[in-house]
Amino acid sequence: MKLHGYYRSSTSYRLRIALELKALAYENVPVNLLESAQKGAAFTSRNPFGSVPMLEADGRDRAQSMALIEWLDEAYPEKPLLPADIEERYTARELAYAIATELHAPLNLPVLKYLKEEFGKSQGEIGEWYRHWLARTLLPLERRLEQLATGDFLFDAPGLFETVLVPQLYNARRFDYDLSASPRMTRIEAACLALEPFRRAHPDNQSDNPQRETP
Repeated sequence: MKLHGYYRSSTSYRLRIALELKALAYENVPVNLLESAQKGAAFTSRNPFGSVPMLEADGRDRAQSMALIEWLDEAYPEKPLLPADIEERYTARELAYAIATELHAPLNLPVLKYLKEEFGKSQGEIGEWYRHWLARTLLPLERRLEQLATGDFLFDAPGLFETVLVPQLYNARRFDYDLSASPRMTRIEAACLALEPFRRAHPDNQSDNPQRETP
């Protein structure tokens, strides 16, 4: 498998986590979003969405991170990311899709660039936009985790929800979002980041991170 992605892209990050949790070997193929490489003809001829991640697998170019994660779980059922119980599967999807559907659209790079270039918004104003939408979803998500009385993970081990949560919190910190009202989310994040699959998937450890420390 070849994963075409960008080290700091939350969707690429979540797919890296999924691949690492399932112990699937893959080659990382960097796509520079800052240079709009994903919008070039060579890339869009394979992925018309012009987005990352794109996964080359089983002779097909596959796009859209959430569909990809569920495909991985069906194609490679060992080390499942979704629990066997139907109600637990629903809960994992409810929380993961709250982040993926409510936050990705208003907070992804093309939207932020549009705010700056077409509406003349300053970086400070863009930061306010980012934190506003984060709060709209992360605060009720924290309340749901409280209702569920979660511990280190949503269930017994990290799965679909954690693959989506950890990258979103990484981006939240980049935009100075205050996570002090999110103790259950940050507890789950800390437990995940202590695990080797999450460390390998982290943006700091990717070959296309310009600030990566080489051995």
